[in-house]
Amino acid sequence: MEEVQREAWGLIEEPVVPTPLQRAVQDNGGLVIGAFADIYLAGFSLGFLGWDGGQLYHYSHMTAVRPPYQNHHVGFRLKAFQRDEVLRQGLPMVRWTFDPLQSKNAMLNVRRLGGTPDRYFVHYYGAMGSEVNRGLETDRLRLTWEIASPRVEARLAGTLPTPEEDERRFRDSTAVVETEPGDSGIRLPTAVTEPSAPKVHLEIPFDLDLVRQHEPDSLGRWRHAVRDGLRAALDLGYAVDDFAVLKRDHERRSFYFLSAPTGTARRG
Repeated sequence: MEEVQREAWGLIEEPVVPTPLQRAVQDNGGLVIGAFADIYLAGFSLGFLGWDGGQLYHYSHMTAVRPPYQNHHVGFRLKAFQRDEVLRQGLPMVRWTFDPLQSKNAMLNVRRLGGTPDRYFVHYYGAMGSEVNRGLETDRLRLTWEIASPRVEARLAGTLPTPEEDERRFRDSTAVVETEPGDSGIRLPTAVTEPSAPKVHLEIPFDLDLVRQHEPDSLGRWRHAVRDGLRAALDLGYAVDDFAVLKRDHERRSFYFLSAPTGTARRG
Protein backbone atom coordinates (compact mmCIF):
# COMPACT_ATOMS: atom_id res chain seq x y z
CA MET A 1 0.00 0.00 0.00
CA GLU A 2 2.91 2.35 0.61
CA GLU A 3 4.05 1.70 -2.96
CA VAL A 4 0.56 2.37 -4.34
CA GLN A 5 0.39 5.70 -2.51
CA ARG A 6 3.69 6.83 -4.05
CA GLU A 7 2.74 5.68 -7.56
CA ALA A 8 -0.85 6.96 -7.61
CA TRP A 9 -0.14 10.47 -6.32
CA GLY A 10 3.47 10.98 -7.35
CA LEU A 11 4.53 11.50 -3.74
CA ILE A 12 7.89 13.22 -3.48
CA GLU A 13 8.24 14.74 -0.03
CA GLU A 14 4.95 13.82 1.67
CA PRO A 15 5.06 10.75 3.92
CA VAL A 16 2.88 7.75 3.19
CA VAL A 17 0.47 6.19 5.67
CA PRO A 18 2.79 3.51 7.08
CA THR A 19 2.00 -0.15 7.65
CA PRO A 20 1.70 0.04 11.48
CA LEU A 21 -0.92 2.78 11.22
CA GLN A 22 -2.81 0.80 8.59
CA ARG A 23 -2.92 -2.14 11.01
CA ALA A 24 -4.12 0.08 13.86
CA VAL A 25 -6.93 1.44 11.66
CA GLN A 26 -7.97 -2.04 10.51
CA ASP A 27 -8.12 -3.48 14.03
CA ASN A 28 -10.03 -0.57 15.63
CA GLY A 29 -13.19 0.05 13.66
CA GLY A 30 -11.62 1.27 10.43
CA LEU A 31 -11.35 -0.44 7.06
CA VAL A 32 -8.30 -1.21 4.94
CA ILE A 33 -9.47 -2.72 1.65
CA GLY A 34 -7.31 -3.97 -1.21
CA ALA A 35 -8.13 -4.62 -4.87
CA PHE A 36 -5.94 -7.39 -6.25
CA ALA A 37 -5.00 -8.60 -9.71
CA ASP A 38 -4.00 -12.15 -8.76
CA ILE A 39 -1.62 -11.43 -5.84
CA TYR A 40 -0.68 -7.94 -7.06
CA LEU A 41 -2.19 -4.98 -5.20
CA ALA A 42 -3.81 -2.74 -7.83
CA GLY A 43 -5.48 -0.28 -5.46
CA PHE A 44 -6.79 0.26 -1.96
CA SER A 45 -9.16 2.24 0.26
CA LEU A 46 -8.40 3.25 3.83
CA GLY A 47 -10.90 4.79 6.23
CA PHE A 48 -11.81 5.07 9.88
CA LEU A 49 -14.71 5.89 12.16
CA GLY A 50 -15.76 9.54 12.18
CA TRP A 51 -17.88 11.55 14.61
CA ASP A 52 -19.25 15.04 14.00
CA GLY A 53 -20.85 15.54 17.40
CA GLY A 54 -24.20 14.22 16.24
CA GLN A 55 -23.65 11.00 14.33
CA LEU A 56 -21.13 8.28 13.71
CA TYR A 57 -20.03 7.63 10.13
CA HIS A 58 -17.16 6.12 8.15
CA TYR A 59 -14.55 8.59 6.92
CA SER A 60 -12.83 7.35 3.76
CA HIS A 61 -9.43 9.01 3.95
CA MET A 62 -7.71 7.46 0.95
CA THR A 63 -8.61 5.59 -2.22
CA ALA A 64 -5.78 5.05 -4.68
CA VAL A 65 -5.22 2.95 -7.80
CA ARG A 66 -1.90 2.25 -9.50
CA PRO A 67 -1.68 4.11 -12.85
CA PRO A 68 -1.77 0.96 -15.06
CA TYR A 69 -5.08 -0.05 -13.44
CA GLN A 70 -6.77 3.34 -13.61
CA ASN A 71 -9.74 3.73 -15.98
CA HIS A 72 -10.69 0.08 -15.37
CA HIS A 73 -13.40 0.65 -12.72
CA VAL A 74 -11.13 -0.41 -9.86
CA GLY A 75 -12.04 2.68 -7.84
CA PHE A 76 -15.75 2.00 -8.33
CA ARG A 77 -15.40 -1.59 -7.16
CA LEU A 78 -13.37 -0.54 -4.14
CA LYS A 79 -16.05 1.96 -3.10
CA ALA A 80 -18.85 -0.56 -3.66
CA PHE A 81 -17.05 -3.09 -1.46
CA GLN A 82 -16.39 -0.39 1.13
CA ARG A 83 -20.10 0.39 1.16
CA ASP A 84 -20.96 -3.26 1.85
CA GLU A 85 -18.54 -3.34 4.77
CA VAL A 86 -19.82 -0.07 6.26
CA LEU A 87 -23.43 -1.25 5.98
CA ARG A 88 -22.36 -4.41 7.79
CA GLN A 89 -21.06 -2.19 10.60
CA GLY A 90 -24.51 -0.59 10.88
CA LEU A 91 -23.44 2.86 9.70
CA PRO A 92 -25.57 4.84 7.21
CA MET A 93 -22.99 7.23 5.81
CA VAL A 94 -19.52 7.55 4.32
CA ARG A 95 -17.74 10.89 3.89
CA TRP A 96 -14.57 11.89 2.09
CA THR A 97 -13.00 14.83 0.29
CA PHE A 98 -11.82 15.25 -3.30
CA ASP A 99 -10.36 17.95 -5.51
CA PRO A 100 -13.30 19.69 -7.25
CA LEU A 101 -11.14 20.31 -10.35
CA GLN A 102 -10.59 16.58 -10.99
CA SER A 103 -13.22 15.55 -13.53
CA LYS A 104 -12.60 11.80 -13.19
CA ASN A 105 -13.04 11.97 -9.43
CA ALA A 106 -16.25 13.99 -9.73
CA MET A 107 -17.54 11.52 -12.31
CA LEU A 108 -16.98 8.61 -9.94
CA ASN A 109 -18.02 10.27 -6.69
CA VAL A 110 -21.07 12.24 -7.80
CA ARG A 111 -22.23 10.61 -11.02
CA ARG A 112 -21.61 6.90 -10.56
CA LEU A 113 -21.72 6.57 -6.76
CA GLY A 114 -24.48 9.11 -6.13
CA GLY A 115 -22.62 11.10 -3.48
CA THR A 116 -23.50 14.70 -2.62
CA PRO A 117 -20.86 17.44 -2.21
CA ASP A 118 -21.98 19.64 0.66
CA ARG A 119 -19.00 21.68 1.94
CA TYR A 120 -16.08 23.49 0.34
CA PHE A 121 -12.71 23.61 2.12
CA VAL A 122 -10.10 26.16 1.02
CA HIS A 123 -6.46 24.96 0.90
CA TYR A 124 -7.49 22.05 3.11
CA TYR A 125 -4.16 20.22 3.37
CA GLY A 126 -1.87 23.20 2.95
CA ALA A 127 1.01 23.18 0.46
CA MET A 128 1.81 19.75 -1.01
CA GLY A 129 4.56 18.83 -3.45
CA SER A 130 3.08 15.66 -4.94
CA GLU A 131 2.59 15.52 -8.69
CA VAL A 132 -1.22 15.59 -8.49
CA ASN A 133 -1.14 18.73 -6.32
CA ARG A 134 1.77 20.53 -7.96
CA GLY A 135 1.04 24.19 -8.66
CA LEU A 136 -2.34 24.19 -6.90
CA GLU A 137 -3.77 25.13 -3.55
CA THR A 138 -5.31 22.02 -2.01
CA ASP A 139 -9.00 22.99 -2.08
CA ARG A 140 -11.38 20.09 -1.45
CA LEU A 141 -15.08 19.31 -1.65
CA ARG A 142 -16.53 17.19 1.12
CA LEU A 143 -18.76 14.43 -0.18
CA THR A 144 -21.56 12.83 1.83
CA TRP A 145 -22.53 9.34 0.65
CA GLU A 146 -25.86 8.15 2.04
CA ILE A 147 -25.13 4.52 1.33
CA ALA A 148 -28.60 3.09 2.01
CA SER A 149 -30.52 5.75 0.03
CA PRO A 150 -32.55 4.92 -3.10
CA ARG A 151 -30.41 7.35 -5.13
CA VAL A 152 -27.19 5.55 -4.23
CA GLU A 153 -28.69 2.13 -4.83
CA ALA A 154 -29.92 3.23 -8.26
CA ARG A 155 -26.57 4.72 -9.26
CA LEU A 156 -24.65 1.64 -8.14
CA ALA A 157 -27.04 -0.47 -10.22
CA GLY A 158 -26.15 1.62 -13.28
CA THR A 159 -29.29 3.77 -13.48
CA LEU A 160 -27.89 7.04 -14.80
CA PRO A 161 -29.32 10.02 -16.70
CA THR A 162 -29.24 9.62 -20.46
CA PRO A 163 -27.11 11.89 -22.69
CA GLU A 164 -30.34 13.54 -23.84
CA GLU A 165 -31.31 14.28 -20.24
CA ASP A 166 -27.86 15.71 -19.55
CA GLU A 167 -28.09 17.94 -22.61
CA ARG A 168 -31.53 19.14 -21.63
CA ARG A 169 -30.32 19.90 -18.11
CA PHE A 170 -27.47 21.93 -19.58
CA ARG A 171 -29.80 23.94 -21.83
CA ASP A 172 -32.21 24.62 -18.96
CA SER A 173 -29.51 25.96 -16.61
CA THR A 174 -27.27 29.02 -16.54
CA ALA A 175 -23.49 29.18 -16.26
CA VAL A 176 -21.69 30.14 -13.07
CA VAL A 177 -18.20 29.91 -14.59
CA GLU A 178 -17.85 31.25 -18.13
CA THR A 179 -15.07 29.71 -20.24
CA GLU A 180 -13.52 30.00 -23.69
CA PRO A 181 -10.64 28.23 -25.47
CA GLY A 182 -7.17 29.66 -24.82
CA ASP A 183 -4.28 29.89 -27.27
CA SER A 184 -3.60 26.17 -26.83
CA GLY A 185 -7.23 25.26 -27.51
CA ILE A 186 -7.81 24.26 -23.88
CA ARG A 187 -10.72 25.96 -22.16
CA LEU A 188 -9.95 28.60 -19.54
CA PRO A 189 -12.25 30.48 -17.14
CA THR A 190 -13.08 34.05 -18.13
CA ALA A 191 -15.72 35.12 -15.58
CA VAL A 192 -17.61 33.98 -12.49
CA THR A 193 -21.22 34.99 -11.83
CA GLU A 194 -23.01 34.61 -8.50
CA PRO A 195 -25.72 31.98 -9.05
CA SER A 196 -29.28 33.27 -9.07
CA ALA A 197 -31.28 31.03 -11.43
CA PRO A 198 -33.20 27.98 -10.16
CA LYS A 199 -30.84 25.68 -12.09
CA VAL A 200 -27.16 26.38 -12.77
CA HIS A 201 -24.12 24.55 -14.09
CA LEU A 202 -20.49 25.05 -13.16
CA GLU A 203 -17.70 24.01 -15.52
CA ILE A 204 -14.37 22.48 -14.51
CA PRO A 205 -11.48 21.29 -16.72
CA PHE A 206 -12.20 18.10 -18.61
CA ASP A 207 -8.58 17.04 -18.06
CA LEU A 208 -6.60 18.89 -15.40
CA ASP A 209 -3.35 17.19 -16.48
CA LEU A 210 -3.67 18.76 -19.94
CA VAL A 211 -4.16 22.16 -18.33
CA ARG A 212 -1.02 21.58 -16.25
CA GLN A 213 0.96 20.58 -19.37
CA HIS A 214 -0.22 23.23 -21.83
CA GLU A 215 -1.65 26.09 -19.74
CA PRO A 216 0.23 25.89 -16.42
CA ASP A 217 -0.24 29.60 -15.71
CA SER A 218 -4.01 29.08 -15.71
CA LEU A 219 -4.08 26.54 -12.86
CA GLY A 220 -4.61 29.29 -10.32
CA ARG A 221 -7.31 30.88 -12.48
CA TRP A 222 -9.20 27.60 -12.58
CA ARG A 223 -8.80 27.03 -8.86
CA HIS A 224 -10.10 30.46 -7.89
CA ALA A 225 -12.93 30.52 -10.43
CA VAL A 226 -14.30 27.17 -9.27
CA ARG A 227 -13.70 28.10 -5.63
CA ASP A 228 -15.63 31.36 -5.98
CA GLY A 229 -18.48 29.72 -7.89
CA LEU A 230 -18.96 26.67 -5.70
CA ARG A 231 -18.56 28.51 -2.41
CA ALA A 232 -21.12 31.10 -3.47
CA ALA A 233 -23.57 28.41 -4.57
CA LEU A 234 -23.24 26.35 -1.41
CA ASP A 235 -23.47 29.45 0.79
CA LEU A 236 -26.73 30.36 -0.97
CA GLY A 237 -28.16 26.90 -0.30
CA TYR A 238 -27.71 25.36 -3.73
CA ALA A 239 -27.43 21.56 -3.85
CA VAL A 240 -25.14 19.68 -6.23
CA ASP A 241 -27.53 17.38 -8.10
CA ASP A 242 -25.18 15.66 -10.48
CA PHE A 243 -22.06 15.79 -12.63
CA ALA A 244 -21.70 15.04 -16.32
CA VAL A 245 -19.27 15.16 -19.23
CA LEU A 246 -20.93 16.54 -22.37
CA LYS A 247 -19.82 16.56 -26.00
CA ARG A 248 -20.26 20.13 -27.24
CA ASP A 249 -18.88 21.52 -30.51
CA HIS A 250 -16.53 18.56 -30.97
CA GLU A 251 -15.01 18.81 -27.48
CA ARG A 252 -15.65 17.18 -24.13
CA ARG A 253 -16.63 19.49 -21.28
CA SER A 254 -17.27 18.73 -17.61
CA PHE A 255 -20.03 20.27 -15.48
CA TYR A 256 -21.49 20.17 -11.99
CA PHE A 257 -25.27 20.71 -12.01
CA LEU A 258 -26.83 22.52 -9.06
CA SER A 259 -30.35 23.47 -7.93
CA ALA A 260 -31.45 26.41 -5.79
CA PRO A 261 -33.26 25.64 -2.52
CA THR A 262 -37.00 25.23 -3.08
CA GLY A 263 -39.45 27.77 -1.80
CA THR A 264 -36.99 30.65 -1.67
CA ALA A 265 -36.99 33.80 -3.73
CA ARG A 266 -33.94 34.27 -5.88
CA ARG A 267 -32.58 37.62 -7.00
CA GLY A 268 -31.51 38.07 -10.58
